[in-house]
Formats: sequence, structure tokens, C-alpha cells
Amino acid sequence: MSVVKNENGRPILLAMVKAIQANKQYLGDVDGLIGDGDHGMNMNKGFTMYGDQLGEGETTFSDGLFDLGTVLLNKIGGSMGPIYGTIFMEMSDAEGDEDDITLERFGRMLQAGLDGLYGIVDARPGDKTLVDTLFPACETIKAAAAAGKDFAAALDEMKSAAETGKESTKDLVAKYGRAARLGERSKGVLDAGATSCCIILQAMADGMKEALV
Repeated sequence: MSVVKNENGRPILLAMVKAIQANKQYLGDVDGLIGDGDHGMNMNKGFTMYGDQLGEGETTFSDGLFDLGTVLLNKIGGSMGPIYGTIFMEMSDAEGDEDDITLERFGRMLQAGLDGLYGIVDARPGDKTLVDTLFPACETIKAAAAAGKDFAAALDEMKSAAETGKESTKDLVAKYGRAARLGERSKGVLDAGATSCCIILQAMADGMKEALV
């Protein structure tokens, strides 16, 4: 059975950092269509600060998620700092510093992140937020674990589920945030949070696939 060694967190976390850095402008452009346009800048700021903080050091995946969450919670503006900070910190707590991250355990980590998010926001699937990306990604991993699927294959399925979830926000009406004031006019545009969540989850999946043993 394949696992991700918790001690090999550095490359996974750096993959997430680099993905946000590479998509800074894109996220800003998406956000600018129905938001205030600063999502890419804020996300890039937080992830870059974490990358600089990590430096050449090693980290476990769970410790790195907690440290990244702490930086985002405390250092970036808007609603996304507390949102992503909570998700990553709750994922870290759910891992419990186990040496091996199995597919089942990863599912529990994602569920803990989603539950933590539900504790601070009212948004649910269908409300045109990052929940529309995170929820199907979480459900896919849990279903794959229950079916006894291969870890790498499950991560590919998660990437597809995140992509589909992100794309679904185009046809939704925003109910929260600045875009909610546009009502029906918010349709036809991706949600910025759903987009960044997709980028993060796909980078996380790629990093974890490389780390499987």
C-alpha cells in the first residue's frame, strides 16, 4: 500500500508555493472580473512569505501545513487569510503527526479542513465559493479510500474533481463576498477562491504523487 511519508513535506509544500506564485496574475485577473482584483496579490504574498520562512529547512507535511496556515491567517488581508489558514491548520491537526499518510488519513485531513471552514463561513456547495472546489475533492478522496483504490490514481481523480468543481462556479450566482452584490451578473465568471483552491489542491496532489513510497 502506497503512503506519503510525513517527514517528506518540503517538496509538497514548495509545489503549492510555486503554483500560487506562477498563477498570481491569473488569480488577480479572475478576481478582477467580479471582485476587487487583489486575490492573486494576497495569495502570492502569503505563500511567498511561507516559502521564505521555510528557506532551506526541512518540514513534515503536517507541520508545514500548520505553519503555512499560520502565515496566511496572520499576514494576508481580506477573507482568504482566515479561510485558508483555517483549512490548512485543521488539516494539520487531523494528521496527528503520524509517520505515514495513507489515502484514508489524507481523506480525514481534507474533511477536517472542510469542517473547519464550515465552522467559520456559511457557504456550502453551490454558493460560488472555494467550497465548490474543496467539497468534491474531499468526497473523491474519501470514496477512493473506501473503495481501496490506488493512492496515485485517487490523487488524479481529486485533481479532476477539483477542476470540475472550479469550473462549476461559472454557472453559479455568488451569494457571499463582494460579488454577491452583482446578483445574476456574477454568472459566467469563475470564482477566484474556487480557482486558487483548485490550483493548490492540484499542486498538492502532484507533490504527493512524487512523494509516494
